[in-house]
Amino acid sequence: MRVLIACEFSGIVREAFNSIAGVYAISCDLLAAEDGRVDVHYQGDVRDILCDGWDMMIAFPDCTYLCGSGIHWNNRGRGWEKTEQSLQFVQFLMEAPIERIAIENPVGIISTRIRRPDQYIQPHDFGHNASKKTGLWLKSLPRLVATNHIPGRLVEWPVGSGKIVERWGNQTDSGQNKLAPSESRWKDRARTYTGIAQAMADQWGRNELR
Repeated sequence: MRVLIACEFSGIVREAFNSIAGVYAISCDLLAAEDGRVDVHYQGDVRDILCDGWDMMIAFPDCTYLCGSGIHWNNRGRGWEKTEQSLQFVQFLMEAPIERIAIENPVGIISTRIRRPDQYIQPHDFGHNASKKTGLWLKSLPRLVATNHIPGRLVEWPVGSGKIVERWGNQTDSGQNKLAPSESRWKDRARTYTGIAQAMADQWGRNELR
């Protein structure tokens, strides 16, 4: 099975698929592979290799101008042209001539401008003490099944309200992400959680080979 992991520089999902006998996966991104692999990573535009006979594509298009926080900045007069370009790219990936496709992106404008996702997933359902609600748009692939739920800590929020909510390790009590601003913050947030990557490989790779 030939699997294209589009818009991935980390190699996390690629290596999860390549751990399965009978699967050949490569990642593709404008950036070099973070793990230094050049034999299973194409540095360049995914459109260059999209029609190279893939059986499956898992794509992680840049969410900068698609997610809720990006749209927030657009409403302040920035980025709408880039949002439109990003939406066109997502639509292009969805219509790729590949039998099985999954597009991953955080909550944002894809659901209102193209279509709603087939499911939302959370890292805390795949063995991570973290929260990041993420949509999956699927073609000829089943919904991912949770593998290992990690409960969050219980906090009262807002303080004094009497309302008890769950928060996870990457969140403050108010629900904000704890990652401090930095030049690498976008990279840190873009990496796929290993538990989700392994679930994709097992449930979409291993199961499809049976």
